[in-house]
Parts: sequence; structure tokens; C-alpha cells
Amino acid sequence: MNQPPNTRKRAESLEEFHEILDGTFDSQKTEASIRAYQPRPDDIIITPFGKCGTTWTQQIFHTLRSRGDMDFDDISRVVPWLETSASLDIDINAEQRFEPRGFKSHLDYEKIPKGAKYINVIRHPVDAAYSGFKFMEGWYLEPGAISADSYVMASADDANYHKHFNSWWAHKDDENVLYLIYEHMKVDLEGTIEKIARFMACELDDGLRAISLEHASLAYMQHYKNRFDDAMLRELSEKEVLPRGSDSAKVRAGKVGVHEFSQSVVDLLNQIWREQVTPLTGFDTYEALIESLRD
Repeated sequence: MNQPPNTRKRAESLEEFHEILDGTFDSQKTEASIRAYQPRPDDIIITPFGKCGTTWTQQIFHTLRSRGDMDFDDISRVVPWLETSASLDIDINAEQRFEPRGFKSHLDYEKIPKGAKYINVIRHPVDAAYSGFKFMEGWYLEPGAISADSYVMASADDANYHKHFNSWWAHKDDENVLYLIYEHMKVDLEGTIEKIARFMACELDDGLRAISLEHASLAYMQHYKNRFDDAMLRELSEKEVLPRGSDSAKVRAGKVGVHEFSQSVVDLLNQIWREQVTPLTGFDTYEALIESLRD
């Protein structure tokens, strides 16, 4: 779907949105990327569902292993996205400038290559859904053309968030899995940094602790937001189908419980939780589940 520059536009309907997405992401290249990866036992793969704290966790991980390196144009150049490596011509098995090697992925547990270590982060499904909408608006979606309600309602039946959630929940206590909660990370960033440092066998001295707290703060990441805006994927999408100047910034408000959904959409997402997640976890709400995991 390579369009002439003067005919490119962002989606103004859900049909156009899916057509543009299909023109950007090649499923065969995605599968090839996953098959090509050769895991090492000390590799760290950051595996949340989309918009559940992936970029934030990439930044914490990379800061810890590099002692604050910011010499990159895209966090996913130094902590590569496993599924897009073939599309972006990245050698996923190459050595990295810092150790341990780090990657990100949005794959379910069943699909993730085995043999590495994994950091999974969960986030309230309502907040994740709204963050996903805001991320697409201004990049793939023409601002104001599609409502937040319409965006979520169109994909709610797929329950992709809940499938991903369930797949990792079953392995939250595995020795090679660090299971984190976005809302708890917001309350206790220092404790989160300590957990990740222990998991990756990184010695956390006072100096590195201070650097990590600064570099993982919302203010710091907003100041350097152009390094957390999927620059490589944006360039690919703008080369093929989208107009230049997309807003793909990932570091936005980072808030908990703030959205513009109608109550009917919130009720629908809560219903899907009860149908898909409660039978496995025993918890009727996300809030009750994360309260049970509080340190």
C-alpha cells in the first residue's frame, strides 16, 4: 500500500485505520522476526500488553544496565522490539552495547520464544485501552475523526488484552518472570527499580539509584520524549502510507483512572474482565487482583 505523498492521509474511519495498519505491518515479516531470535538465558524480554508500561520499563532497564546512557534516537533501537526486527532490518541476534541484552515484545506467553528472562507489567484494562486510543490518534487516526468509544468497541470482542493477561498470569511466579503492576510502579518507583535491578543481577549503588530515579521520572522522559516516540516505526509508516509529521509520542500523562470513555464502554470492559479473567484468577475486578499482589 505505497501511496503517493500527495494522497496520503490518516484514517478517518475504522475501515481505513485497519487498512493503513495492514499496509505498515507485514505478518510474514513479524513471524520471521520471532523465528529468527535466538534467546540467551540472561536476555531480558519486556513483555507487557501494548500501553501497559513497556516504554517506561525499557527505560528503567536500559538505564540500569548502562548507568544512564541516553545516546539513542529511539529506545527500541537499544532495546529492540522483537516482532518488528525484520521490518526494520535489525539483526535481532546482534550483540548490544550493554549487557544483559534487552528486548521488548507484546506476545502472549504461548508465543514468546522460550529460554530468556521476562518482565511482564499489567495495567488496568480501561486505562490501557484509552492510552492505546490516544497513541493512535494523530499517528494513524485523524484527530477527532473516531471517538474513543468507537475505537474500543470495534475491538472489544477480540479480548486481546485479556488473552495476553491470562497467558502471563499463569506464569507470574515462574523463576524467570518478574511480574510488575503499573499502578504500583507509579506509587513506588524506587521499589520498582530495586526489583528490576535484582532480577537482572545489576548492582544498585546510590549513584545508579539516583540516576535511575531521574531517568525514569515522567518529567525526564517527557523532556526527551522524541526518544520514546517509535521513531523507526514512524519513519517506516510515513514512507509507505502516512503523511509526515505524525504524533507518535508514548510519554503522555501516565495517569491512573483518567479517560473519556462513556460508562457503557467501561461497563463492557468490566464485563469482559469477568468473563475472561475472573474464571482463571478468581478476582471480579482488576482493583481486587492488584490489591492481592501488593507487597
